[in-house]
Amino acid sequence: MRHVLLALMLLTLPASVRAGAEEGRVVVLGIDSLDPDVVELLASEGKMPNFAKLRKEGAFGRLRSSEPILSPIIWTTIATGKRPTEHGIGDFTAINEKTGERLPVTSQMRQVNALWNILTGAGKSVGVVGWWATWPAESVNGVLVSDHTCYHFLFEDGLTGGKTDDAIGIVHPPERTEEIAALVRRPTDVKHSDITSFVSVDEADFDRPFEFHDDLSHFKWAWATAESYRQIGLEVWKKDHPDLLMVYIEGVDSSSHLFGHLFRAEGLGGELAEQQKRFGQTVEQMYLYADNLLGQYLEVLGENDTLVVLSDHGFELGALHSDPSKTRDMRRVSARNHRIDGVLYLYGNQVKPGVTIQGAGLLDIAPTILALEGVAPAKDMPGRVVHEALTIADPERTVATFETAGGAEAAETQDASVDPAILARLEALGYLEAESPRSTKNLAAMSFEEGDFEKSIEAYRAQIERNPKDAGAHSSLAGALGAVERYDEALVHLDEAIRLNPLHAGAYHNKAVIHERQGDREAAIEEYKKAIRFGSGYEPSRQSLKRLTGSAAIDDALTDEQKLAGKLARDASVAARKGRYDEAMELLDRAERVAPDYSLVYQYRSNVAFLMGDKQAAMAAVEKALALEPGNPLFERNLEHLKAASAPAPASAR
Repeated sequence: MRHVLLALMLLTLPASVRAGAEEGRVVVLGIDSLDPDVVELLASEGKMPNFAKLRKEGAFGRLRSSEPILSPIIWTTIATGKRPTEHGIGDFTAINEKTGERLPVTSQMRQVNALWNILTGAGKSVGVVGWWATWPAESVNGVLVSDHTCYHFLFEDGLTGGKTDDAIGIVHPPERTEEIAALVRRPTDVKHSDITSFVSVDEADFDRPFEFHDDLSHFKWAWATAESYRQIGLEVWKKDHPDLLMVYIEGVDSSSHLFGHLFRAEGLGGELAEQQKRFGQTVEQMYLYADNLLGQYLEVLGENDTLVVLSDHGFELGALHSDPSKTRDMRRVSARNHRIDGVLYLYGNQVKPGVTIQGAGLLDIAPTILALEGVAPAKDMPGRVVHEALTIADPERTVATFETAGGAEAAETQDASVDPAILARLEALGYLEAESPRSTKNLAAMSFEEGDFEKSIEAYRAQIERNPKDAGAHSSLAGALGAVERYDEALVHLDEAIRLNPLHAGAYHNKAVIHERQGDREAAIEEYKKAIRFGSGYEPSRQSLKRLTGSAAIDDALTDEQKLAGKLARDASVAARKGRYDEAMELLDRAERVAPDYSLVYQYRSNVAFLMGDKQAAMAAVEKALALEPGNPLFERNLEHLKAASAPAPASAR
C-alpha cells in the first residue's frame, strides 16, 4: 500500500530537495469551475473586491486545462503534477473488476504520489480538505479530510447511523473524525435565511424533502458542502498550522451546472422564465460567495505565507441548452459547457506583485507549490515552476522521482461498496452515462493525444471487449488505427460504429478523414456532410468541408424557398430554446407555407411539439419528415424515441 511505503520515504528523502525556501506556509484554494471572464466581469463591477486585490497586488493568469474537462481527472493532475495516463484517474467512476459494480474513484486508484504524500516524505505537515479522489484518507503528516466527508454526513444520521467510529477512511487521523463531523453542515441544517440571496423560494417550497434530483435540494447540498469545507479548512489552518493547506470548494461548479443557463440570460419565456425568477441570481451569488471566502482566508494569512487560488476550468454561462426539455431535470448542461481556461492567482510571500502569468498549465501547479515549500520538484514531473511570478529561483531538480517502490502495483483497486449518495449526485449533474463509465476511453484518448497510438489502440480494444456495442469506442479505435495508417481495419470499426449508432457524427468524420487520406475527395466531402447533418453542425467536419470546398454549407442544392424555410426553422429553434414556444410554432407555420416539401421544417416542428408536451403532434411531424426523406436515420431514431416515450407504462410501474 502507498501509505506504508511513505513511512520509509520519510527517512530516505535526500536533504538537498528540502532547501531553498523562506520560512512560511502555503494555502491552496481550489475553486471548481471559476471562470476567468466571469471573475473579470464581476470584479470590474466592484462585486469581487478580494479577487481584484489579488490581481492588483499578486500575480495572475489563466490556467490552461486539458481534455476531457472532468474534475477528478484535473484535480488529480493538479495535485500530482503527473499526466492522467500516469496517475490513472480517468473519470468520476470506475468498474470494480471483481463484481462489475460501478464505483466512485478513490485514492487507491491513483497510481502516483500527490503533494500531501511528497511533503509528508519531506518532513512537512499538510492539511487537505475535500480534494477529489482522497477517500479513503491516506496516512499523512497532518490532517486529511477526504472528499467523502460531506456525503458520509449528508443526513442527520450520516450513512453510519450517527456513529462516527464507523466512518472508516473518512478522515486521517481517524481520531479527528468526530471533531470534523461537528463542523459539517448538512442540507437539513440550512435555514431559509441562509440562502435567500441565492434563490427566491417561499418557505413551503424550501421545506420540501431532500432529493438530489431536485434542483433546490441539490443547491442546498452544494452550499452546505462549500460552507463545511470552508470552515474545516480555516479550523485546520488555525489549529494544526500545516506547512501546506489544500482546500477544495465545489459550489460554483454545481451551481453553474444547475443554473448556469439562466445567468444574465435575456428574453426567456415560459418555464425558463419561471426558473429564472427562482434561480436567476444563484450563480452570480456563488461567485460573490467565493470572493467572500477568499477574503476570510486572506484575513488569516500571515506575512510569511503564500496563497494560491486556482480553478480547474471555466464555465460558459448564459448558454441555453439546444433541447430546453433538458432544463426540466438535472441533465441541464453536463460537461459540454466547461471552458478550457481556469484561473490562477499567486499572492503574498515569495510572489512578485503585478506580474501576468503566461502559459501556465495544470502540470505546473505541483512543481510551483513544491518550490514555494522549499522542495525541489522531481525530474519526472513534466511541469515547470512558474518562476516569473516568484522571487525565489527555480530550484535545481536533483531527485529522479518521488514515486515509491512498486509504482502502480502499490495502488489497489478499492473494493468498498458504492456510496449511493455520491453516485446519485453524479447522475443528477449528468456526468454518468447510461452504460459503461468512460475512464478507460478517457485514458485511451489521452494516450492518443500524447502520440502513444499503440497504447491507445490497446485500451480501446479492451473497452470494446468489455462492451462490443460501444459505438464511440469503435469510432475512436478507428481513429487510432488510422493514425498508424491501418485504414482497412479502421473502416471496419467505423462501419460498425455507424451500424450501432447511425447518428454518430465522429464516425462519419473519421471515415471522411480516411477517404481524404486515400485521395477520394468526393467520398470525403459526402461523409463530412453527414457528420454535420447528424451532429448538429459538428465543428471538425465543418472546418474540413470548408477547407475542401470553400464553404461549410451542406444545403447548396436547396431551392430559395427551402433556404428561407430553413432560416425560419432555425429562428423557431432559437425561440424554443428560450421557452417561447408559441412564437416558435408561428415561425414554423410560415416555414411550412413557404416550403411544404422540406423535411427540415417537420423535424423542427416535431422538436417544438415535444417540448410543448404534445407527443402525438411530435410523432405526426417526424412521420411527415420521414415520408419526405425515407431512411433518414435521424428521423428514424427520433420516431423510435417518441413512440417509446408515448407508450403506456407497464402495469407493475403504475
